Amino acid sequence: MAQAPTAGRNGKKVGKIVAWIFAILAILIAILVVIFLTFDWNRLRPWVDDKVTQAIGRQFHITGDLKVGWRRPPNETGWKRWVPWPRFSAEKITIANPDWARQQHFATLDEIDFQVAVLPLLAHDIVIPAINLVNPSVDIERLKDNRNNWTFKFKQSTEPSTWNLKLGDISLSKGMIAVRDEVTKADMNIVVDTLGQAVPIGEVMKQQEAASAKSSAEMVGKGGAAKLEKQADAAAASEASAASAASAAAAANASAPNPASTSAQQSITTKNAEKPPVPPYAFGWTAKGTYNGGKVSGEGKLGGVLAVQDAKRPFPVQADVRLGDTHIAFVGTVTDPAHLAALDLRLWVQAVSMAHLYPFTGVPLPETPPFATEGRLTGQFREEGNVFHYENFTGRVGGSDINGSLVYAARKPRPLLQGELVSHLLQFSDLAPIIGADSNASKAKRGETEKQPSAKALPTEEFKTDRWKAIDADVKFTGQRLIKDPKLPITDLYTHVIMKNGVLSLEPLKFGVAGGTFASNIHLDGSTAPLKGKFSAEARHLKLKQLFPTNKTMQSALGEINGDAALSATGNSPATLAATSNGEVKALVTQGTVSRLYMEAAGLNVANVVYEKLFGKRDVNINCAAADFVVTDGVLDSRVFALDTDDAVINVDGHINLKSEDMDLNIHPHTKGFRVFSLRSPLYVKGTFKDPKVGVNVGALAVRGGAAVGLGLINPFAALIPLIAPSNNKPLPCNQMLADIRKAPTAPPAGQKQKAKAAPAYMSSDAAASGAAAQGAGKATKKPAAPVGASAGQYRGS
Repeated sequence: MAQAPTAGRNGKKVGKIVAWIFAILAILIAILVVIFLTFDWNRLRPWVDDKVTQAIGRQFHITGDLKVGWRRPPNETGWKRWVPWPRFSAEKITIANPDWARQQHFATLDEIDFQVAVLPLLAHDIVIPAINLVNPSVDIERLKDNRNNWTFKFKQSTEPSTWNLKLGDISLSKGMIAVRDEVTKADMNIVVDTLGQAVPIGEVMKQQEAASAKSSAEMVGKGGAAKLEKQADAAAASEASAASAASAAAAANASAPNPASTSAQQSITTKNAEKPPVPPYAFGWTAKGTYNGGKVSGEGKLGGVLAVQDAKRPFPVQADVRLGDTHIAFVGTVTDPAHLAALDLRLWVQAVSMAHLYPFTGVPLPETPPFATEGRLTGQFREEGNVFHYENFTGRVGGSDINGSLVYAARKPRPLLQGELVSHLLQFSDLAPIIGADSNASKAKRGETEKQPSAKALPTEEFKTDRWKAIDADVKFTGQRLIKDPKLPITDLYTHVIMKNGVLSLEPLKFGVAGGTFASNIHLDGSTAPLKGKFSAEARHLKLKQLFPTNKTMQSALGEINGDAALSATGNSPATLAATSNGEVKALVTQGTVSRLYMEAAGLNVANVVYEKLFGKRDVNINCAAADFVVTDGVLDSRVFALDTDDAVINVDGHINLKSEDMDLNIHPHTKGFRVFSLRSPLYVKGTFKDPKVGVNVGALAVRGGAAVGLGLINPFAALIPLIAPSNNKPLPCNQMLADIRKAPTAPPAGQKQKAKAAPAYMSSDAAASGAAAQGAGKATKKPAAPVGASAGQYRGS
């Protein structure tokens, strides 16, 4: 019975101990709270500065107040909302720049404040729902050797940290960014400030559409801008129709008992339903400065809160930037902007030339007339390489339309540009700037300082081969209908552009010409200096009458022209490539007819020309016609150049010099049959490409005229003798000549010549007979030479 009081006393002791423990804890907590609330946290600034400096490898300082307070947590429910979170704030913060930087500080902040969730600390998670930055100022610098001030040398721990940082949103009230980049030659200042009131993305889209339409009108004219708007509307309608058809098909599939289709449709519906709305714009920004030597100005808008962890929440962006004559604008969203997961933008681009986009894109686009485009740009940022799609865009380039889609994939060792472009109405003149064949006024407008010499017809503007290694390309372009001078028999265009490791190829470059085709394969190796070029071309089924669409006399002509050419050359411009070319050019005319008036005029048979003019014409059959030029160092010499008809044989000899751009061709007509009042005499084609001269060999004609005058003094009837042309020429060996022309030519490697090729034996004997006949008429005829040359290509039909 004595143990009962002992047990009671022991219970009272335990109760007192527990009570004292709780009392002590309460006192300690109270003391800690008092200390926490009354402690001067500025005493910890040296410790914080030292720890952060060691962590980032840069001097870090807090020169203002460091405070710690307690607040109830935002967006918490239940008992958790009663657990207060610490709120940290620091004022006047600076982060130093490297020693080589021009500015002292990389960043300065008037204030930074954030809260830390308490309960996640038990699981070693540092959860910061939001960080607020007040008046941040950032200095961004890079030197020519690629040293930059935004790469920090973070202290690496020998053991992995057991703590995880989870950051939510970042917001700011006002900020400034200075950019000094010696690599891109950028020197810009950007200011960010609040808009005053939130602006929805739909309103910004309408404003940008109006501004871009005005800019397009300035670049391609009001007419071009109106046509561009119609193109965009048509493309939008087509896209909407396709989407409607796809939705209908999906609905039909969903109604059918197909589990896979039903699952896919539900997945699409769920995905669309989960897509969060786009928040409004809250900040505006402006930029001024220079970039790559040109003036830069721009403005735009940003969302109010940058979501760092929520990858599904879109962040609205808008920009309207001008760099010299280039204008780029976009409206849209960035998903997961902290990691740049995806882009979805409406993009407008205008410039004096597509080549001027190179500083922005790194893509070596060709020189073009002024252009304007608009379309949708989407992008996916991936570890293996970013991918961007410019989808269903429309545009105007000079007086031409352009439509299509492009894909840019960042890959190693070079990015790749792929796509298909279509022009429904293509102005032939808009192609001239691509090879530098536009006027000097046009060159000056697009910023080219080098002018085309007035005496040169071939373009002298050099290719920008230094850019060709920046990217690979695989792009197809179709010009469905060409708008050009009525005298040009070209109807359409197709080309497949391939660029790989500095080598540009057009496989093929194909034109619809005179009811047939002219196709060429062009390879330009820009990886070497000078550039090495290789060209092969074939003309197939070119109709004689369509080659001269505005010439009424030729409209009764029949027959086709087929030809092949193969050339190799070195040089960095079309002119230098032509001047160094080696190879062969061949052409033949299959059996057909041509106006007799042209044949009589070629032989200067005066009486028959007058008769044809007065009483009509009769077509003459073409038995055969062929031309075979050997090209050596830019000089085309004729091995074979002859035309055989029922009424005449015409031989041509001489050369065409692509280096000096002049011609020296002699045309020797020989009649078949008896002609009266014939002033048959050699013709010539001389002069330059820009100023050709066609006429009669005055010396030979004067000899015949002098003979007629001399004989007329003796007997008036004897004066007719020099004007009578008997038949003194045999037909050409057509089968042998055409068989020779059809032989597959070859071309030497770029920069090399080929062995000499003599003229065919049948041409040599014919030339000798022609020379004898001409000497009988008082004219010494030049014999065709046997030049050095090479060639490539092969006829695959006539």
